[in-house]
Amino acid sequence: MILFHGSNTDIAQIELSKCRPNKDFGKGFYLTTIREQAVRMAQRVARMYGGSPTLNIYDFDNSADKLGTLNIRHFDSPTIEWAKFVITNRNATKLKDPQEDSNIDGRFDLVIGPIANDDLALLFRQFSEGTISVETLVSEMKFKKLTDQYSFHSEKAIALLKKKESVHV
Repeated sequence: MILFHGSNTDIAQIELSKCRPNKDFGKGFYLTTIREQAVRMAQRVARMYGGSPTLNIYDFDNSADKLGTLNIRHFDSPTIEWAKFVITNRNATKLKDPQEDSNIDGRFDLVIGPIANDDLALLFRQFSEGTISVETLVSEMKFKKLTDQYSFHSEKAIALLKKKESVHV
C-alpha cells in the first residue's frame, strides 16, 4: 500500500521524537492514501515554516502477519468514540493523566481513521463547551466530507514503512 506524507523537506529517516504532540491520534508520524491531501499539507507546512513543499512517498507493508504484531486502533468512520478520542488527544497537554481511550501515552503503535479537519474543529469545541449535544455532534459529522490518515507511533510500526521517493511539489 502506498502512503503519502506532506512536508517542507525530504525526510531521510522518520524520527518520532520530532513529531508534534496534540494531533488527532496523538504524537506520531502521519500519512494518507490521498496524494492530493499530502500535497496540500506540504504546501501549507512550507508556507508556515519555510522550506520546499515535498511529498514523501512510502510503501506500507500492511500484510496481516506484520499488522498482527502491532497494537492498532482503527476508526472506519466518524463516530462519537472517534470524536472523543480526537478531542482527548488534541487536548493532551491540558490533561494530567492519560485518558482510557486516547493515545496520549502512545499505547497504540498505529491509528487509522478520518481526519478531523477545520470544519469539525468548531463542532468539537462546541461539544467540549457543552453548547451542542452528543447527538448533534454525531449528526453533523455525518455531513462532513472526511479524508483518511494513518498515524505511526512506535518504531515497530515505522519499520513497516519503506521510503520510495521524495518529490518537490
